[in-house]
Amino acid sequence: MKQVDILEDLYSTIKRDKQIWKFCFYGFFKNLRFFEPYLYIYFLSLGFSLFQIGILYSIREITVYILEIPTGIFADNYGKKKSLLICFSSYIVSFILFFYTKHFLMAAIGMIIFALGEVFRSGTHKAMIYSYLERRGWFSEKTFVYGRTRSFSLLGSSVAAFLSIFFVLNIPAMKWIFIITIVPYILDFILILSYPDYLDERTESNLSVKRFFISSIEKMKSIFGNGFLTRVLISSSLYDGLFKTIKDYIQPLMKALIISSGLVLIKNLPQNSNVKVILGIIYGIFYIFSSSASRNVFRLNRYIDSFSLMNLLFDLMGVIFVILFFTIKLNWIWVVIALYFLLYLMKDARRPLVVDVCGDHMNKNERATVLSVDSQFRSIAMIIFAPLFGFVSDRYSIAVAFLITGIFILIVNLFLKGGVKFNKKYKFK
Repeated sequence: MKQVDILEDLYSTIKRDKQIWKFCFYGFFKNLRFFEPYLYIYFLSLGFSLFQIGILYSIREITVYILEIPTGIFADNYGKKKSLLICFSSYIVSFILFFYTKHFLMAAIGMIIFALGEVFRSGTHKAMIYSYLERRGWFSEKTFVYGRTRSFSLLGSSVAAFLSIFFVLNIPAMKWIFIITIVPYILDFILILSYPDYLDERTESNLSVKRFFISSIEKMKSIFGNGFLTRVLISSSLYDGLFKTIKDYIQPLMKALIISSGLVLIKNLPQNSNVKVILGIIYGIFYIFSSSASRNVFRLNRYIDSFSLMNLLFDLMGVIFVILFFTIKLNWIWVVIALYFLLYLMKDARRPLVVDVCGDHMNKNERATVLSVDSQFRSIAMIIFAPLFGFVSDRYSIAVAFLITGIFILIVNLFLKGGVKFNKKYKFK
Protein backbone atom coordinates (compact mmCIF):
# COMPACT_ATOMS: atom_id res chain seq x y z
CA MET A 1 0.00 0.00 0.00
CA LYS A 2 1.30 3.45 -0.89
CA GLN A 3 2.28 5.90 1.84
CA VAL A 4 -0.44 8.31 0.68
CA ASP A 5 -3.10 5.58 0.98
CA ILE A 6 -1.90 4.69 4.49
CA LEU A 7 -2.18 8.34 5.53
CA GLU A 8 -5.66 8.66 4.04
CA ASP A 9 -6.79 5.58 6.00
CA LEU A 10 -5.34 7.10 9.18
CA TYR A 11 -7.08 10.41 8.52
CA SER A 12 -10.38 8.55 8.04
CA THR A 13 -9.89 6.79 11.38
CA ILE A 14 -9.13 10.08 13.13
CA LYS A 15 -12.20 11.74 11.60
CA ARG A 16 -14.44 8.98 13.00
CA ASP A 17 -12.99 9.17 16.51
CA LYS A 18 -15.60 10.22 19.10
CA GLN A 19 -13.23 12.36 21.19
CA ILE A 20 -11.93 14.17 18.10
CA TRP A 21 -15.53 15.09 17.30
CA LYS A 22 -15.88 16.44 20.85
CA PHE A 23 -12.78 18.57 20.31
CA CYS A 24 -14.33 19.89 17.09
CA PHE A 25 -17.68 20.77 18.65
CA TYR A 26 -15.92 22.43 21.59
CA GLY A 27 -14.43 24.95 19.14
CA PHE A 28 -17.71 25.37 17.27
CA PHE A 29 -19.73 26.22 20.40
CA LYS A 30 -16.93 28.39 21.83
CA ASN A 31 -16.96 30.66 18.80
CA LEU A 32 -20.71 31.26 18.79
CA ARG A 33 -20.11 34.72 20.24
CA PHE A 34 -23.17 36.45 18.82
CA PHE A 35 -22.38 39.63 20.77
CA GLU A 36 -18.89 40.15 19.38
CA PRO A 37 -19.72 42.35 16.33
CA TYR A 38 -21.90 44.59 18.51
CA LEU A 39 -20.11 44.83 21.87
CA TYR A 40 -18.63 48.24 21.03
CA ILE A 41 -22.01 49.51 19.83
CA TYR A 42 -23.69 48.13 22.94
CA PHE A 43 -21.38 50.06 25.25
CA LEU A 44 -22.03 53.23 23.24
CA SER A 45 -25.78 52.68 23.66
CA LEU A 46 -25.25 52.65 27.43
CA GLY A 47 -23.87 56.17 27.22
CA PHE A 48 -20.20 55.25 27.70
CA SER A 49 -17.69 57.59 26.08
CA LEU A 50 -15.08 56.30 23.64
CA PHE A 51 -12.48 56.86 26.34
CA GLN A 52 -14.45 54.73 28.81
CA ILE A 53 -14.83 51.95 26.26
CA GLY A 54 -11.09 52.10 25.62
CA ILE A 55 -10.52 51.74 29.36
CA LEU A 56 -12.80 48.67 29.44
CA TYR A 57 -10.80 46.99 26.69
CA SER A 58 -7.58 47.92 28.46
CA ILE A 59 -8.88 46.36 31.67
CA ARG A 60 -9.50 43.13 29.77
CA GLU A 61 -6.01 43.10 28.19
CA ILE A 62 -4.26 43.94 31.46
CA THR A 63 -6.13 41.15 33.26
CA VAL A 64 -5.14 38.71 30.51
CA TYR A 65 -1.52 39.88 30.66
CA ILE A 66 -1.28 39.44 34.44
CA LEU A 67 -3.04 36.07 34.70
CA GLU A 68 -2.11 34.34 31.43
CA ILE A 69 0.96 32.40 32.56
CA PRO A 70 -0.22 31.64 36.15
CA THR A 71 -3.44 30.09 34.83
CA GLY A 72 -1.46 28.02 32.32
CA ILE A 73 0.69 26.68 35.15
CA PHE A 74 -2.49 26.06 37.18
CA ALA A 75 -3.85 23.94 34.32
CA ASP A 76 -0.62 21.93 34.05
CA ASN A 77 -0.45 21.34 37.81
CA TYR A 78 -4.03 21.09 39.03
CA GLY A 79 -6.06 19.91 36.06
CA LYS A 80 -7.04 20.98 32.57
CA LYS A 81 -10.70 19.95 32.79
CA LYS A 82 -11.02 22.02 35.97
CA SER A 83 -9.46 25.01 34.20
CA LEU A 84 -11.93 24.79 31.31
CA LEU A 85 -14.91 24.43 33.66
CA ILE A 86 -13.74 27.57 35.50
CA CYS A 87 -13.33 29.23 32.09
CA PHE A 88 -16.90 28.65 30.89
CA SER A 89 -18.36 29.48 34.31
CA SER A 90 -16.53 32.82 34.12
CA TYR A 91 -17.81 33.50 30.60
CA ILE A 92 -21.43 32.84 31.62
CA VAL A 93 -21.17 35.08 34.70
CA SER A 94 -19.67 37.88 32.56
CA PHE A 95 -22.54 37.61 30.03
CA ILE A 96 -25.07 37.95 32.83
CA LEU A 97 -23.24 41.03 34.13
CA PHE A 98 -23.18 42.59 30.65
CA PHE A 99 -26.91 41.95 30.33
CA TYR A 100 -27.63 43.83 33.57
CA THR A 101 -24.95 46.50 33.07
CA LYS A 102 -26.16 50.06 33.58
CA HIS A 103 -22.99 51.75 34.78
CA PHE A 104 -19.27 51.67 34.10
CA LEU A 105 -18.22 49.77 37.25
CA MET A 106 -20.42 46.77 36.47
CA ALA A 107 -19.11 46.70 32.89
CA ALA A 108 -15.53 46.79 34.23
CA ILE A 109 -16.23 43.85 36.55
CA GLY A 110 -17.80 42.02 33.62
CA MET A 111 -14.66 42.61 31.54
CA ILE A 112 -12.42 41.27 34.32
CA ILE A 113 -14.50 38.09 34.68
CA PHE A 114 -14.63 37.68 30.89
CA ALA A 115 -10.81 37.98 30.81
CA LEU A 116 -10.66 35.32 33.53
CA GLY A 117 -12.50 33.00 31.15
CA GLU A 118 -10.02 33.84 28.39
CA VAL A 119 -6.92 33.05 30.42
CA PHE A 120 -8.23 29.76 31.84
CA ARG A 121 -9.08 28.67 28.29
CA SER A 122 -6.07 29.77 26.22
CA GLY A 123 -3.65 26.93 25.58
CA THR A 124 -5.45 24.50 27.90
CA HIS A 125 -7.60 22.81 25.28
CA LYS A 126 -4.71 22.53 22.81
CA ALA A 127 -2.68 20.82 25.55
CA MET A 128 -5.52 18.31 26.01
CA ILE A 129 -5.52 17.61 22.27
CA TYR A 130 -1.76 16.96 22.41
CA SER A 131 -2.25 14.47 25.26
CA TYR A 132 -5.04 12.63 23.51
CA LEU A 133 -3.06 12.33 20.27
CA GLU A 134 -0.09 10.92 22.21
CA ARG A 135 -2.36 8.40 23.91
CA ARG A 136 -3.73 7.22 20.55
CA GLY A 137 -0.36 7.24 18.77
CA TRP A 138 -1.45 10.07 16.45
CA PHE A 139 0.89 12.80 17.67
CA SER A 140 2.65 13.09 14.31
CA GLU A 141 -0.69 14.10 12.74
CA LYS A 142 -1.29 17.08 15.04
CA THR A 143 -1.28 19.56 12.12
CA PHE A 144 -4.16 17.65 10.54
CA VAL A 145 -6.08 17.28 13.81
CA TYR A 146 -5.64 20.85 15.05
CA GLY A 147 -6.40 22.22 11.58
CA ARG A 148 -9.62 20.20 11.61
CA THR A 149 -10.68 21.31 15.11
CA ARG A 150 -9.81 24.93 14.31
CA SER A 151 -11.86 24.75 11.12
CA PHE A 152 -14.90 23.96 13.27
CA SER A 153 -14.09 26.99 15.44
CA LEU A 154 -14.00 29.20 12.36
CA LEU A 155 -17.21 27.62 11.09
CA GLY A 156 -18.73 28.62 14.44
CA SER A 157 -17.54 32.19 13.89
CA SER A 158 -19.14 32.16 10.45
CA VAL A 159 -22.45 30.84 11.77
CA ALA A 160 -22.33 33.41 14.60
CA ALA A 161 -21.75 36.24 12.10
CA PHE A 162 -24.79 35.22 10.04
CA LEU A 163 -27.10 34.46 12.99
CA SER A 164 -26.13 37.63 14.87
CA ILE A 165 -27.62 39.66 12.01
CA PHE A 166 -30.98 37.94 12.51
CA PHE A 167 -30.80 38.26 16.30
CA VAL A 168 -29.81 41.93 16.41
CA LEU A 169 -32.64 42.86 14.03
CA ASN A 170 -35.32 40.91 15.95
CA ILE A 171 -34.52 40.94 19.70
CA PRO A 172 -36.33 43.58 21.85
CA ALA A 173 -33.04 45.11 23.06
CA MET A 174 -29.39 44.58 22.16
CA LYS A 175 -28.57 43.32 25.67
CA TRP A 176 -30.51 40.09 24.98
CA ILE A 177 -27.70 39.00 22.65
CA PHE A 178 -25.70 38.10 25.79
CA ILE A 179 -28.44 35.82 27.10
CA ILE A 180 -28.63 34.06 23.73
CA THR A 181 -24.84 33.55 23.81
CA ILE A 182 -25.09 31.75 27.16
CA VAL A 183 -26.82 28.77 25.48
CA PRO A 184 -23.82 27.48 23.43
CA TYR A 185 -21.54 28.13 26.40
CA ILE A 186 -23.67 25.91 28.64
CA LEU A 187 -23.43 23.23 25.93
CA ASP A 188 -19.63 23.58 25.94
CA PHE A 189 -19.59 23.30 29.75
CA ILE A 190 -21.52 20.01 29.51
CA LEU A 191 -19.22 18.83 26.71
CA ILE A 192 -16.11 19.42 28.85
CA LEU A 193 -17.70 17.41 31.68
CA SER A 194 -17.96 14.47 29.26
CA TYR A 195 -14.21 14.50 28.52
CA PRO A 196 -12.36 11.47 29.97
CA ASP A 197 -10.73 12.12 33.35
CA TYR A 198 -7.28 11.14 32.09
CA LEU A 199 -7.23 14.36 30.03
CA ASP A 200 -7.33 16.36 33.28
CA GLU A 201 -3.66 15.46 33.86
CA ARG A 202 -3.43 16.77 37.40
CA THR A 203 0.16 16.57 38.70
CA GLU A 204 -0.35 18.17 42.14
CA SER A 205 -2.73 16.72 44.73
CA ASN A 206 -2.82 19.76 47.01
CA LEU A 207 -3.03 23.44 46.12
CA SER A 208 0.13 24.97 47.63
CA VAL A 209 1.01 28.61 46.92
CA LYS A 210 4.69 27.97 47.66
CA ARG A 211 4.85 24.91 45.41
CA PHE A 212 2.94 26.79 42.72
CA PHE A 213 5.55 29.59 42.57
CA ILE A 214 8.47 27.14 42.66
CA SER A 215 6.89 25.19 39.81
CA SER A 216 6.31 28.43 37.90
CA ILE A 217 9.99 29.40 38.08
CA GLU A 218 11.12 25.91 37.05
CA LYS A 219 8.81 25.83 34.04
CA MET A 220 9.74 29.31 32.83
CA LYS A 221 13.46 28.45 33.04
CA SER A 222 12.84 25.31 31.02
CA ILE A 223 10.81 27.10 28.34
CA PHE A 224 13.13 30.07 27.84
CA GLY A 225 16.16 27.79 28.02
CA ASN A 226 15.01 26.36 24.70
CA GLY A 227 16.19 28.96 22.18
CA PHE A 228 14.38 27.43 19.22
CA LEU A 229 11.04 27.29 21.05
CA THR A 230 11.48 30.90 22.20
CA ARG A 231 11.97 32.00 18.59
CA VAL A 232 8.84 30.14 17.50
CA LEU A 233 6.82 31.76 20.30
CA ILE A 234 8.09 35.23 19.36
CA SER A 235 7.24 34.60 15.70
CA SER A 236 3.76 33.35 16.61
CA SER A 237 2.96 36.22 18.95
CA LEU A 238 4.28 38.91 16.58
CA TYR A 239 2.26 37.53 13.68
CA ASP A 240 -1.01 37.25 15.61
CA GLY A 241 -0.46 40.50 17.51
CA LEU A 242 0.20 42.46 14.31
CA PHE A 243 -2.82 40.92 12.60
CA LYS A 244 -5.10 41.88 15.50
CA THR A 245 -3.58 45.37 15.48
CA ILE A 246 -4.33 46.07 11.81
CA LYS A 247 -7.56 44.19 11.18
CA ASP A 248 -9.82 46.91 12.58
CA TYR A 249 -8.22 49.53 10.31
CA ILE A 250 -9.62 47.69 7.30
CA GLN A 251 -13.22 47.85 8.53
CA PRO A 252 -13.71 51.60 7.87
CA LEU A 253 -12.45 51.05 4.31
CA MET A 254 -14.99 48.27 3.80
CA LYS A 255 -17.74 50.43 5.27
CA ALA A 256 -16.76 53.35 3.01
CA LEU A 257 -16.99 51.11 -0.04
CA ILE A 258 -20.44 49.83 0.93
CA ILE A 259 -21.79 53.36 1.52
CA SER A 260 -20.17 54.92 -1.57
CA SER A 261 -21.43 52.12 -3.82
CA GLY A 262 -24.97 52.50 -2.51
CA LEU A 263 -25.20 48.75 -1.99
CA VAL A 264 -28.51 47.88 -0.29
CA LEU A 265 -29.68 44.38 0.64
CA ILE A 266 -32.85 45.24 2.57
CA LYS A 267 -34.69 48.29 1.23
CA ASN A 268 -36.74 49.00 4.35
CA LEU A 269 -33.68 49.16 6.61
CA PRO A 270 -31.73 52.38 7.31
CA GLN A 271 -28.32 52.65 5.67
CA ASN A 272 -26.43 51.93 8.91
CA SER A 273 -28.44 48.74 9.45
CA ASN A 274 -27.72 47.66 5.89
CA VAL A 275 -24.02 48.23 6.55
CA LYS A 276 -24.23 45.92 9.60
CA VAL A 277 -25.98 43.24 7.56
CA ILE A 278 -23.47 43.41 4.69
CA LEU A 279 -20.46 43.45 7.01
CA GLY A 280 -21.90 40.46 8.86
CA ILE A 281 -22.23 38.57 5.57
CA ILE A 282 -18.69 39.52 4.50
CA TYR A 283 -17.22 38.30 7.79
CA GLY A 284 -19.30 35.14 7.58
CA ILE A 285 -17.84 34.41 4.14
CA PHE A 286 -14.31 35.21 5.37
CA TYR A 287 -14.68 32.68 8.20
CA ILE A 288 -16.00 29.96 5.88
CA PHE A 289 -12.91 30.20 3.66
CA SER A 290 -10.63 30.52 6.71
CA SER A 291 -12.16 27.31 8.04
CA SER A 292 -11.24 25.54 4.81
CA ALA A 293 -7.68 26.93 4.92
CA SER A 294 -7.19 25.70 8.49
CA ARG A 295 -8.66 22.29 7.67
CA ASN A 296 -6.45 21.69 4.61
CA VAL A 297 -3.10 23.29 5.46
CA PHE A 298 -1.76 19.91 6.63
CA ARG A 299 -1.66 18.81 2.96
CA LEU A 300 1.22 21.22 2.35
CA ASN A 301 3.34 19.24 4.84
CA ARG A 302 3.82 16.64 2.11
CA TYR A 303 6.02 19.17 0.32
CA ILE A 304 7.36 21.52 3.00
CA ASP A 305 7.71 21.29 6.79
CA SER A 306 5.63 23.36 9.22
CA PHE A 307 8.49 25.57 10.40
CA SER A 308 9.38 26.62 6.84
CA LEU A 309 5.70 27.26 6.05
CA MET A 310 5.40 29.43 9.17
CA ASN A 311 8.28 31.61 8.03
CA LEU A 312 7.03 31.77 4.45
CA LEU A 313 3.62 33.04 5.60
CA PHE A 314 5.26 35.65 7.86
CA ASP A 315 7.31 36.94 4.92
CA LEU A 316 4.18 36.96 2.76
CA MET A 317 2.39 39.01 5.41
CA GLY A 318 5.17 41.61 5.23
CA VAL A 319 4.93 41.72 1.43
CA ILE A 320 1.14 42.16 1.57
CA PHE A 321 1.55 45.04 4.05
CA VAL A 322 3.90 46.78 1.60
CA ILE A 323 1.43 46.21 -1.26
CA LEU A 324 -1.34 47.66 0.94
CA PHE A 325 0.64 50.90 1.07
CA PHE A 326 0.21 51.30 -2.69
CA THR A 327 -3.38 50.01 -2.96
CA ILE A 328 -4.60 52.34 -0.18
CA LYS A 329 -2.76 55.28 -1.77
CA LEU A 330 -4.40 54.49 -5.12
CA ASN A 331 -7.78 53.95 -3.43
CA TRP A 332 -8.13 50.45 -4.89
CA ILE A 333 -10.65 49.44 -2.24
CA TRP A 334 -11.60 46.11 -3.81
CA VAL A 335 -7.92 45.11 -3.93
CA VAL A 336 -7.54 46.17 -0.28
CA ILE A 337 -10.49 43.94 0.67
CA ALA A 338 -9.03 41.06 -1.37
CA LEU A 339 -5.68 41.43 0.42
CA TYR A 340 -7.45 41.58 3.79
CA PHE A 341 -9.28 38.38 2.83
CA LEU A 342 -5.91 36.78 2.02
CA LEU A 343 -4.50 37.89 5.40
CA TYR A 344 -7.43 36.17 7.12
CA LEU A 345 -6.78 32.92 5.23
CA MET A 346 -3.07 33.07 6.06
CA LYS A 347 -3.64 33.71 9.76
CA ASP A 348 -5.95 30.73 10.17
CA ALA A 349 -3.75 28.47 8.04
CA ARG A 350 -0.65 29.45 10.04
CA ARG A 351 -2.01 28.63 13.49
CA PRO A 352 -2.05 24.82 13.03
CA LEU A 353 1.55 25.06 11.81
CA VAL A 354 2.59 26.90 14.99
CA VAL A 355 0.84 24.27 17.12
CA ASP A 356 2.67 21.53 15.19
CA VAL A 357 6.12 23.08 15.68
CA CYS A 358 5.52 23.91 19.35
CA GLY A 359 4.27 20.38 19.98
CA ASP A 360 7.58 18.96 18.75
CA HIS A 361 9.73 21.25 20.92
CA MET A 362 8.16 21.44 24.38
CA ASN A 363 7.99 19.18 27.41
CA LYS A 364 4.67 17.35 27.74
CA ASN A 365 4.10 18.59 31.32
CA GLU A 366 4.56 22.24 30.25
CA ARG A 367 2.19 22.43 27.29
CA ALA A 368 -0.52 24.66 28.76
CA THR A 369 2.21 26.92 30.19
CA VAL A 370 4.01 27.23 26.83
CA LEU A 371 0.78 28.08 25.00
CA SER A 372 -0.06 30.61 27.72
CA VAL A 373 3.35 32.22 27.19
CA ASP A 374 2.46 32.44 23.49
CA SER A 375 -0.81 34.17 24.36
CA GLN A 376 0.89 36.57 26.78
CA PHE A 377 3.56 37.46 24.21
CA ARG A 378 0.70 38.21 21.80
CA SER A 379 -0.85 40.59 24.35
CA ILE A 380 2.51 42.35 24.76
CA ALA A 381 2.81 42.68 20.97
CA MET A 382 -0.64 44.27 20.80
CA ILE A 383 0.09 46.61 23.72
CA ILE A 384 3.23 47.82 21.90
CA PHE A 385 2.12 47.89 18.26
CA ALA A 386 -1.49 49.08 18.56
CA PRO A 387 -0.59 52.59 19.81
CA LEU A 388 2.46 52.78 17.50
CA PHE A 389 0.39 51.86 14.44
CA GLY A 390 -2.26 54.36 15.52
CA PHE A 391 0.32 57.10 16.08
CA VAL A 392 1.87 56.64 12.63
CA SER A 393 -1.62 56.50 11.06
CA ASP A 394 -2.58 59.79 12.75
CA ARG A 395 0.74 61.50 12.05
CA TYR A 396 1.17 60.36 8.44
CA SER A 397 -1.46 57.92 7.11
CA ILE A 398 -2.72 54.35 7.43
CA ALA A 399 -0.88 53.55 4.19
CA VAL A 400 2.47 54.66 5.64
CA ALA A 401 1.79 52.64 8.81
CA PHE A 402 1.31 49.53 6.65
CA LEU A 403 4.54 50.24 4.74
CA ILE A 404 6.65 50.67 7.89
CA THR A 405 5.10 47.58 9.52
CA GLY A 406 5.65 45.49 6.38
CA ILE A 407 9.34 46.40 6.23
CA PHE A 408 9.65 45.70 9.97
CA ILE A 409 8.14 42.22 9.50
CA LEU A 410 10.52 41.32 6.67
CA ILE A 411 13.57 42.42 8.70
CA VAL A 412 12.52 40.78 11.99
CA ASN A 413 11.66 37.48 10.31
CA LEU A 414 15.19 37.30 8.91
CA PHE A 415 16.45 37.03 12.49
CA LEU A 416 13.70 34.65 13.62
CA LYS A 417 14.35 32.13 10.85
CA GLY A 418 18.02 32.83 10.07
CA GLY A 419 20.35 29.89 10.43
CA VAL A 420 17.74 27.69 12.11
CA LYS A 421 16.92 24.33 10.59
CA PHE A 422 13.78 22.35 11.41
CA ASN A 423 15.77 19.57 13.03
CA LYS A 424 14.00 16.64 14.65
CA LYS A 425 16.82 16.10 17.14
CA TYR A 426 15.55 19.05 19.18
CA LYS A 427 12.27 17.32 19.97
CA PHE A 428 11.32 16.73 23.57
CA LYS A 429 10.00 13.35 24.60
